[in-house]
Amino acid sequence: MTQTFAVAALWVALALGSTLIATKLKVATALAEIIAGIVASAVALHFFGADALGAKLPWVGFLASTGSVVLTFLAGAELDPAVLRVKWKEVTVVGLVSFLAPFLGCAAIARYVLGWSPQASWIAGVALSTTSMAVVYAVMLELGFNLTEFGKGILGACFVTDLGTVVALGLIFAPFTTRTLVFVAVTVAAFVALPFLTRKLVARFGGKPSEVETKWILLVVFGLGALASWSGSEAVLPAYVAGMVLAGTVGRDHAYIRRLRTLTLGLLTPFFFLRAGSFVSIPAVLAAPAVFALLFGGKIATKLLGVLPVVGLYRKERRERWYYSLLMSTGLTFGTISALYGLSHGIVSQAQYSHLVAVVIGSAIVPMMIANAVFLPRHLLGPR
Repeated sequence: MTQTFAVAALWVALALGSTLIATKLKVATALAEIIAGIVASAVALHFFGADALGAKLPWVGFLASTGSVVLTFLAGAELDPAVLRVKWKEVTVVGLVSFLAPFLGCAAIARYVLGWSPQASWIAGVALSTTSMAVVYAVMLELGFNLTEFGKGILGACFVTDLGTVVALGLIFAPFTTRTLVFVAVTVAAFVALPFLTRKLVARFGGKPSEVETKWILLVVFGLGALASWSGSEAVLPAYVAGMVLAGTVGRDHAYIRRLRTLTLGLLTPFFFLRAGSFVSIPAVLAAPAVFALLFGGKIATKLLGVLPVVGLYRKERRERWYYSLLMSTGLTFGTISALYGLSHGIVSQAQYSHLVAVVIGSAIVPMMIANAVFLPRHLLGPR
């Protein structure tokens, strides 16, 4: 247990340091944690060896995965159904364009400029089409946009984008088996029953120190996550939809949401963001900088060229348009998942995977940094 506690102390120290730096510099904590993970991994590799940081330890991976799943659930739970009903056209149009433009554009770059195989090129398109719900929601939450119709619209568009990514990955690569049908049937039944069961449970046992609500939500996301993994899908998708389904119940309990945020942002998501940063291999990227530049430039350019004009149909103010579009250009969770799927199934090589992950994580940093530094629409937040 000595090593376990030592590694835990190191990661919490990195998380605390990241939070202090982010507060001082007035940037998103998620961004600071990703950068801290990159730097810590490089230092550990140089002085102590590849596994010194402990990013590949099973329990670290579990905490990181739990962080992404619960954070994604929270993002879904904070989507206001009333706002989405009003903004359904905006959310659908922006989300679909946000997926299709980089999906087709980056796949074409990988195939016809870099000379990747057709299958590897499709993986590149899928991995770089994403918008990071985890990153965007963390920024929305930290700055307070999650309470505004502007922020809720962005989160809704993120969901449509990532739904497109998951569907594309499934249609192009994942085999449809009996397990897929079981997964779809059980999750649909669960989503129908969840609001009723949750209301009954909260009415009978809610509001007590035993935190029945939190245990119930963890049971839901873990159970659906296990079923998704068993079927060949990913745990974050049912978690997000479950959050949306429960937005009208637990999502309206602001005291409970604050407690769940404490667990998620205080313990779980730092492991997720730090670990994501730790997987960036700086030597691999430096060995072929042109590949990184082409893929990174392709992702950002296709996202902005596609999304910015569409967002302009709904947002006339300049800072709002650019902030919206830049956040839609971020990537992390689903992009990394897609790239890892390609590597584990022999579709992309280790070098191709390294570049894809580097681009995905780079897209979590650069657009968010520019958006918060240059285009932050403070007028939407009111007095703070």
